[in-house]
Amino acid sequence: MNDVTADSVNDLASDLGLALELAELADAVSLARFRAVDLDVQTKPDRSPVTEADLAVERAIRERIAAARPGDGIYGEEFGVEGDSARQWIIDPIDGTANFLRGVPVWGTLIALAVDGEPVVGVASSPAMGRRWWGAKGSGAWTTASAAEAGASEAGASEAGTTGGADAPAGSVTGARRLQVSGVRSLADASLSFQSLAQWRDAGYLERLLSLSELVWRERAYGDLWSYMLLAEGLIDITGEFDVKPYDLAALIPIVQEAGGRFTSITGEPGPWHGSALATNGLIHDEVLAALRDASA
Repeated sequence: MNDVTADSVNDLASDLGLALELAELADAVSLARFRAVDLDVQTKPDRSPVTEADLAVERAIRERIAAARPGDGIYGEEFGVEGDSARQWIIDPIDGTANFLRGVPVWGTLIALAVDGEPVVGVASSPAMGRRWWGAKGSGAWTTASAAEAGASEAGASEAGTTGGADAPAGSVTGARRLQVSGVRSLADASLSFQSLAQWRDAGYLERLLSLSELVWRERAYGDLWSYMLLAEGLIDITGEFDVKPYDLAALIPIVQEAGGRFTSITGEPGPWHGSALATNGLIHDEVLAALRDASA
């Protein structure tokens, strides 16, 4: 899947269509239990929380994949790995479970398809915020506008002589707009989201993060999928974190990359398999990697 061909793009269009269908299914399940007073919450062996909604969303997604793509494998946060196909769906039923159970709307379902270990389709759906983002290799990255953004997006498209979603890939929705990362070329002008100080501290990188924060224009912790989608929309320029699993990252990679960004581990390895993540607009990625490396010297 390293080379993008017309046939591969067409093949992925069908998979993207399924991923978007899965997102609709997931949203209906999760949103029905968001802020429910009787929400059941348990603690997993790793001491992280899991709600009944996490379990129900993943079950629903697995059932639909089994019916639509019976030969494909599945790797989900709650129920592990099923099958050994080169095509593997990677699912985080609710990214941001802690937010979900506290009633904070920054959470969503992450759905990816990886082929030979490379994420090639990704959907991030955040129903409590009324937002969805998606991408497929060779087909660009896209989002739906919130109600507040819709008017401005349409006006901008009209002024630019374009129509939202006109060249969107199969499986996209009417009125979608294409994502593009920022053109920021200097760390001094860059906006950074660091996710969690505790993650950087526990990984032994807190001092490096603080050093990087001195080099950038602005730093915040937007958290979870939201920071990566802000990056893909060109609204921030750097985000990174530790203590992450493949299902936390796989869906985000095609979206960021198809928006023109770059996505590696903190130490520069590609893919979601290395326990950390660094995503940038691509233009400053090497500089960020060097800053994090040199700060430890």
